[in-house]
Amino acid sequence: MFYLQTMNKLPAITIAFWITKICATTLGETAGDLLSMTLNIGYTVSSAILLSFFLATLIIQLTTKTYKPIVYWSVILATSTAGTTMSDFMDRTLGLGYATGSMILAGLLISTLLVWKVSEKSLSVTSIQSRKGELFYWIAILFSNTLGTAVGDYLADSSGLGFYGGAILIGSLLLVIVLIYNFTKVSHVLLFWAAFVLTRPFGATFGVLLTKPLENGGLNFGTIGSSIILFAVLAVLVGLSITLNSNLPIIPKQKSQS
Repeated sequence: MFYLQTMNKLPAITIAFWITKICATTLGETAGDLLSMTLNIGYTVSSAILLSFFLATLIIQLTTKTYKPIVYWSVILATSTAGTTMSDFMDRTLGLGYATGSMILAGLLISTLLVWKVSEKSLSVTSIQSRKGELFYWIAILFSNTLGTAVGDYLADSSGLGFYGGAILIGSLLLVIVLIYNFTKVSHVLLFWAAFVLTRPFGATFGVLLTKPLENGGLNFGTIGSSIILFAVLAVLVGLSITLNSNLPIIPKQKSQS
């Protein structure tokens, strides 16, 4: 007998994953707005800067051999900040509107998943065995976070529901996904991507709550204060993930020698 160590570069999909994801994407919302609006850099330049940040963190992620929480969540944060400005660029700079932008992004996400499935024969979100599969995973993540931004903005600005009405609707849809996950045989991969898209605008609601003035029902921390608070919370969550991950035993994969 001999042993080959299994290497998994993705985290387990647990409640801790979703809490960290919501925090990261909420920070992406406030940080993206900080760059494009508060600092008045604009959506085009902000998108270029943040896409560069995404590519830099992605390259580091691709060079790792095992799951590194700091690296992984840095890429998630990068896709979220880039997704915020990319969605605003499509809506405001190109004039497409959130509805049209959402449909385009949904088409891009679905196309990515279909090509991924045909190419790799798997859409696993817990264990990816090839570099190509990893690239498909992160492209889908980027489109998902950008789509989530566009959907959230559409619900808040164009649907008449407002931020909190949109949050209630999205929260209800997430509850339905949880019920379907636990009580049906619907594909868990399909449910993962649905939840991944919806947790983006759900988290953005908390960003609005933090940044809005007191007279408008917010906490008046602004984009700078909110980003600092969310970064601190995210750092704690990732720190806990590192601690838990370092305490997990290495489970080798057994292979028989002929």
